[in-house]
Amino acid sequence: MALAFSNGKLWIFAWFAFVPLFLILNNKSLRQTFLLFFIAGITFWSGAIYWLANVTLLGTILLVLYLALYFAIFGLIIRPFTRNSRPQILLLIPSAWVLLEYTRSHLLTGFPWALLGYSQYLNLLVIQIADITGIWGVSFLVMLANAAVVEIIWSLKTKLWRRLTLITIPTVLLFCLILSYGYSRLAAVNSAAAGQEALRISVIQGNIPQSLKWEARARGFVMDRYFNLTDAALKDSPDLIIWPEASLPVVLEEEPDYYASLARYVKTTGRPLVFGAVTNRDNLYYNSALLLSREGELLDRYDKLHLVPFGEYIPFRNIFSFLETIAPIGDIARGKKYTLFNIQPQDSRIPVSAAGGARRFGVLICFEDVFPELARGFTNRGADFLVNITNDAWFGRTSESYQHLAASVFRAIENRVYLVRSANTGVSGFIDPQGRVIFLVDKKGNAVFTSGYKTRDILIRRQASLYRRYGDFPVALCLFCILYIALFKRSQPGKDALG
Repeated sequence: MALAFSNGKLWIFAWFAFVPLFLILNNKSLRQTFLLFFIAGITFWSGAIYWLANVTLLGTILLVLYLALYFAIFGLIIRPFTRNSRPQILLLIPSAWVLLEYTRSHLLTGFPWALLGYSQYLNLLVIQIADITGIWGVSFLVMLANAAVVEIIWSLKTKLWRRLTLITIPTVLLFCLILSYGYSRLAAVNSAAAGQEALRISVIQGNIPQSLKWEARARGFVMDRYFNLTDAALKDSPDLIIWPEASLPVVLEEEPDYYASLARYVKTTGRPLVFGAVTNRDNLYYNSALLLSREGELLDRYDKLHLVPFGEYIPFRNIFSFLETIAPIGDIARGKKYTLFNIQPQDSRIPVSAAGGARRFGVLICFEDVFPELARGFTNRGADFLVNITNDAWFGRTSESYQHLAASVFRAIENRVYLVRSANTGVSGFIDPQGRVIFLVDKKGNAVFTSGYKTRDILIRRQASLYRRYGDFPVALCLFCILYIALFKRSQPGKDALG
């Protein structure tokens, strides 16, 4: 399963990665089940987030052990139902998994990284259902497939042909329905572009080494890199230019000369700029995104709402204060509100829709794009598209950049909007409302640790999305499913048990 999260190209592995684990669950005691799944969790998470060791080795070990507990709890939940099970097990197993993923995404401020569904971000036909179910529906499907494979194996082994029919036919029909829906969503958008307003955006990927980002001696180098790349992008006449998270190499208010030089530069370009910077107000530091007008004036500011625990701040500081010695923890304050930026197109590339006028967008800073509720918060407040600015240079040339990209793909589909990414070291580019990753900043196919820019017209259209409107209702359905099976569907003895 860890291989499925390497770069997304090995997504097929996730569909049967749990099969060996389920097959050896037979007749295991509570203790054996806990240890079996806990070791499996350690194995997976060590392979999935190994890149975090570039920042803190001890912190990585502690996080892996914590995340592995969710695997162990999963095993304990499904164990009673996999002994002498009934076909309802096919609903219970993925429901339990989704419920635990949701819990992990919110408990202790949340860590919704490497959700099972993210492994499928390149599997466009399957992931279109995310506009109904969110990421949770895709995780459910992948785990359902794992459970179905095991049930089919045991049905064939025990020659329970009726059971095989009860499992195979509904599962095949469900996947045919999912694929048909995916095909229809992908086909429909190809004919929907006419008559929509376009906004031309340039994203800049500076590729500034983390060792230099905050070095005083490198400030001139950093600013020149962004100025030169922006000069090149201006040839495309963009309506908006986007720089990555913390691209200004100083605290904005503490080094006013650098901010002033940036404002003067923006005025000479005549193009609005979104950039990331650390800001200081009322003796509090914020991780911010700022929008400068064509005249170089500050139009608005967004302060990051969801901070990185043990990275930008210490939750429960009295308990975890010792972690300051093992990880580079900042002292960043949490933002207080959703801020929508407004941008006025310079000219229309495609005939302007009746709505016309300024376009609004929300900025997700760093790993905020892994939280579905934040993206929904912006789009439900009227964002026409989303932007993610980030700096993943901390983690080196690893799979982290692509795992991060996967989350952005789902936020685009869930809300049916364009999502534009500007990452210091990549992956930068454009994701359309169907989750297609298009126009990456790359050189010879390499999209990470390379500098450059990319310009793209994005179509401004607000498509309907059940998930954007109703949110995480699939999680509530999973909880209901578990309770229903546990309370009202008693197991029957026999040889037809999964595992």
